Amino acid sequence: MALTATVHVFTVQLADMDREVYADFELRMARQPSETAEFMLVRLLAYCLEYGEGIALTEGVAAVDEPAVLVRDLTGRITAWIEVGAPDAERLHRGMKHAGRAALYVHRDPAPLLAIYAGSRIHRAAEIPIYDFGVDFVRQAAAKLQRRSKVALSVTERQIYLDIDGDNLGTTIVEHRAG
Repeated sequence: MALTATVHVFTVQLADMDREVYADFELRMARQPSETAEFMLVRLLAYCLEYGEGIALTEGVAAVDEPAVLVRDLTGRITAWIEVGAPDAERLHRGMKHAGRAALYVHRDPAPLLAIYAGSRIHRAAEIPIYDFGVDFVRQAAAKLQRRSKVALSVTERQIYLDIDGDNLGTTIVEHRAG
């Protein structure tokens, strides 16, 4: 018998002062049986930090030909390819060529991944930001997620202030480049 995804519902209050994006929304995320809590947390953060018109979640780790998060324009064309985790170089290459803008949000130490990307062919690799929140922050925040959680995320000067059901955490977003 195949295991099914568990639906998580997040009531999000977003205040991204860096991008001047302020929004309140409810986000339903299907967590696949093979998806760690850390991966799901970073998928949530990626969605919030990229939030804007046309943004959508895909099936996460179950998405074969799509990133974890994507942005489409009004015609349906993909304009941003947002990966989470540790995609192979070919996937980043394809996403950047297809969308014209790509980003990666990692949930583990990015050093081994950066070493792999350095020796790989990735379209406009120097333009692909790789965002790292720190392994300890990701682990601690992921442990706080419930099937239903209230999340308040504030971003200012690349500092994240995250409140999950009344528990407060903070970190700095560290940006690396694929090339």
